[in-house]
Parts: sequence; structure tokens; C-alpha cells
Amino acid sequence: MSDFRHLGDDLVHRGHVISLYRSSFEAPDGTRFERDVVRHPGAVAVVPVDADGDVVLVRQYRAPLDRFLLEIPAGKRDVAGEAPEVTAARELAEEVGLAAGELRLLATFHNSVGFSDEESLVYLGTGLRPAPMDRQGVEEEHLQVVRFPLAEAPERIAAGELTDAKTVSGLTFALAAWS
Repeated sequence: MSDFRHLGDDLVHRGHVISLYRSSFEAPDGTRFERDVVRHPGAVAVVPVDADGDVVLVRQYRAPLDRFLLEIPAGKRDVAGEAPEVTAARELAEEVGLAAGELRLLATFHNSVGFSDEESLVYLGTGLRPAPMDRQGVEEEHLQVVRFPLAEAPERIAAGELTDAKTVSGLTFALAAWS
């Protein structure tokens, strides 16, 4: 079986977080085609679970949806050469003022493979203790910290209270790992 070949990229737009390319490819039968491709530096997320089994989330404004979402702490892998677990620890401290005694990788997934190369790594954070908070950006300055029992995650997902993909995935993985 022949492989698909990536022939090249033309930059359409370079933004603060993402870059948009018009990318050219060749199919196994020689057919050439183009796709719009969003390049993203990747992301990390942490499901912080305290000793009582409560999960710590943030209620944050999301401009593309023009509403607040309830999410696990997360952020971009925007520091060159930084290990993902270091980024995860930094984001946990920045957003919710916590440090984890242990960060365990739960899953790696691609968010929207139809148009983006974004890869997310989700960690379970346990052994939580206070850490200096350093919120970055206007949305983070206005976020709220929310706690609830991890065991409530399935019903909150089913009720539509949690719709963010990394949060739904992360909580599901954490619940399986916690049980």
C-alpha cells in the first residue's frame, strides 16, 4: 500500500497562538489535493484531585463561544524546550494556585484532526498543596475556581454542564484511574 505524501505548506495567517496553512498532499493514486491546516504548539491539562476526591476546575470565559465554560486547568505548550509535565505544573499553579506532589500522564489525544495538528496531554494531579498563582491574560484574571466531587463528573457531563473536550476526556480518564 502506498502512502499519502505531504508536498508543502503555504502560510495564510500567523496568529498569536495558531498558524493557518494551505497544505498540499498527494494520495496513493497520485491525486493531488489541498487542505486548510491549523498548526498549534500543543497543550497540556491537569485533572487536580484533592485528598477528599474533589476535582478542581476553572470557570473561564471563552471568546470563540462568547460564554463561560467549566474546564480542567490547561494551557499551551508555548515555552520552547519545556517538558510537558513542567508546563502542566506551571499551568496548574498559574490558574488555580496549586502544586501536585504527583503528575501522572492519563492520555494523549489530538483535538480536531480534521483541520488541526494540536496534541493535548492530560495529567492526573494528586498530593495537592498551595502554590503561588500567576494568572496570565484577561480571561484568566476573571476565572473562578470550582470544586466538586470527581464522582459527580459523569452526571455533570450527561447534563451538559461540562462540554469542553479536554475536560470531558480528562475527567473520564481520571475517574477510571481513581477508582
